[in-house]
Amino acid sequence: MQDLINRFIKYAKVHTTSSEYSESVPTTEIQKDLGKILVEDLKQIGLEDAHMDEKGYVYATLKSNTDKNLNKIGFIAHMDTSPAASGENVNPQIHKNYDGNDIVINSEKNIILSPKEFNLLKDKVGKTIITSDGTTLLGADDKAGIAEIMESLKYIAKHQEIEHSDIYVCFTPDEEVGKGADFFDVDKFKADFAYTVDGGEIGELEYENFNAASANIKIIGKSVHPGYAYNVMINAASVASEFNSMVPNEVPENTQGYEGFYMLNSISGEVDKAEISYILRDFDLNGLEKRKSKIREIAKTLQQKYGEDRIIVDIKDSYYNMKEKIEPVMYIIDLAKKAMDDADVEARIVPIRGGTDGARISYMGIPTPNLFTGGYNFHGYYEYAVVEEMEKAKSVIINIVKNNKNY
Repeated sequence: MQDLINRFIKYAKVHTTSSEYSESVPTTEIQKDLGKILVEDLKQIGLEDAHMDEKGYVYATLKSNTDKNLNKIGFIAHMDTSPAASGENVNPQIHKNYDGNDIVINSEKNIILSPKEFNLLKDKVGKTIITSDGTTLLGADDKAGIAEIMESLKYIAKHQEIEHSDIYVCFTPDEEVGKGADFFDVDKFKADFAYTVDGGEIGELEYENFNAASANIKIIGKSVHPGYAYNVMINAASVASEFNSMVPNEVPENTQGYEGFYMLNSISGEVDKAEISYILRDFDLNGLEKRKSKIREIAKTLQQKYGEDRIIVDIKDSYYNMKEKIEPVMYIIDLAKKAMDDADVEARIVPIRGGTDGARISYMGIPTPNLFTGGYNFHGYYEYAVVEEMEKAKSVIINIVKNNKNY
């Protein structure tokens, strides 16, 4: 496992935070720093065609070693880390033989990883746990996935007795800001099907995700002296608050499983102007349409009250539930379940309460469900990874290749 630990730490230390506000491609140039490292590591393993394109996508192929007509499989992970927490100067800490008690990540800042707060820790006694030093996120999302894919490729390349057709690999930028598949090159990535290695808890196997949309509302106020405001002023900040109060209380912190939600992503404003943004999520496409209609209904009510030109709504779809694209080829789920069974991992079919590059890539013509990585508490200072579960993820990837046949 030490090679896997070393590789993960090497990648975790590279600053790759993406930006939701940038229009450049990739959104941050620093992501290419990791891309360059990955290209060299892939070549060292034996994937001689490894390269990074001008948009920051890393592609490589482990060439076929058989004349058999086997499915061409792909594996995908993303290089960027979430802008929700600092990803600069990541300093991974290794906690061996976890004893079931609190893990003090940072005593000075009183950041404690406790099983009282994070229940899944109770199942990790005796395992090796990696955290940050509490001043940054760890980056297991998704550098654990990258490390697992890389170590799997290294193993397969060394063990020529494992027959395989071409195995395609892609490491994407900007997944955390919803742009990871924007410039994914389907023509270059010629897999019949693929797996993103971007999940969390051991055993997770995901082929359902939210249908997603964003809603942005601009409010134009009317600013006058407060002493003369009666029946004249329209306080845009107050209208924004009024708008939000009319949104149903179906929010992420009150929903779970297959329940959709409205999430207030940001709200800002002054008297003369204000802006609100929401993300809308639902596993059912009709449910998403109802949520979009609710936002428009609220806007219409306030337009009638304050003026049609003062409430401007822009709603855009982001991605769709990949279930529709996976169900016709369920053998790729069966293949993953068999690979987990062979690795002594209990497969758990769960929905992704979020998005994934795989959802959009599935709609591009390459069915792409999602596999676990062994990472937890993503996007924050309490993030951690379990090394033994990362090793299991590596085994699952190898077993997928071993068990692959032409269905």
